[in-house]
Amino acid sequence: MIRVMLLALVPVAPVMHYVLGLPSIWVFLAGILGVGILADWIRAATEQLAQHTGPAVGGLLTISLGSLAELLLALFVLAQGQAEVVHAQITGSIIGTTLLGLGLAIVAGGAGRERQTFKRERAGLLSTLLILVVIALLLPAVFDFTARSVTHAGNVGVSDEALSLAVSVVLLLLYLANLAYTLVTHRDVFSTGEEEHEAGKAWPLWQCLAVLAAATVGAALESELISDALADAASTLHLSAMFLGVIVLALVGTIADLFAAVWFARQDRMGLVMSICIGSAIQVALVVAPLLVILSWLIGSPMTLVFRNPLDLFVIAGTAFIVNAITSDGETTWFEGVLLIGVYVVFGIAFFFA
Repeated sequence: MIRVMLLALVPVAPVMHYVLGLPSIWVFLAGILGVGILADWIRAATEQLAQHTGPAVGGLLTISLGSLAELLLALFVLAQGQAEVVHAQITGSIIGTTLLGLGLAIVAGGAGRERQTFKRERAGLLSTLLILVVIALLLPAVFDFTARSVTHAGNVGVSDEALSLAVSVVLLLLYLANLAYTLVTHRDVFSTGEEEHEAGKAWPLWQCLAVLAAATVGAALESELISDALADAASTLHLSAMFLGVIVLALVGTIADLFAAVWFARQDRMGLVMSICIGSAIQVALVVAPLLVILSWLIGSPMTLVFRNPLDLFVIAGTAFIVNAITSDGETTWFEGVLLIGVYVVFGIAFFFA
């Protein structure tokens, strides 16, 4: 019921922009709210659609379409020629789900409990995969730095672009292999045993497709408004566009996952929490970032995987190793959640002053 009531807020940004002509800052804030609401509807429609397709295909749909709103928002920002903001959004998505989201979930779940446990095999696979894809994301930046500062090679720009495209293809192939491994060949081994099911009667197939299509179109419209208003909003708020990318834009597409993680943590379903939080970060690194590189060439605003801000590189690498340490023992306590949130706040402060 609350989800339906929140739909009334979705048209606010278009009305502000096209009818009332209000300042960009209000359009930006209303658009952010609208995309967050529509992202939750996309997630719900995808989960309902998965019930009609069987566990393997359903898992594929849930994972693949989970970041659709986030991908649309990044594409429109990229179309404005703001590749560095998109890099910041990728960074913010990774730390937002693994540090803030997981931290909030552990604190909420650990309140009143001495500790919570989960299957180490699944969490170990996720954290290891996160480290591997983070290394792949950092490689283009290291290559660029080496070429510019160590070997002083010429024509570096072309090499950056070619390497980014090649790495993007490899990451997408790794994503497909991971799906086959966890959803087909080793599904029983890595199942959490805590699969999520929506309460109530399942939607008919036509309703799933209609909601998914409508929410996607709406998210695209809201994303265009947000990208157009981004520069003016940053100026009005006296914040850098990069900070807005790391903190605000990054959380728009993942806010539904954060709420879901906290909810399941309170029910002591930490295996599902790990899959949501760490899996969302892996989704960004394995799918969203590579797709943005490839699609950016099609829309005429090429983007590479070269993160030129050293802070991005440090934050992404640090997050991967922190999460690996937290999940290595198969249990969590509320204080570990506080530590994760504290690290996220410190990173946010660094981006604010940077």
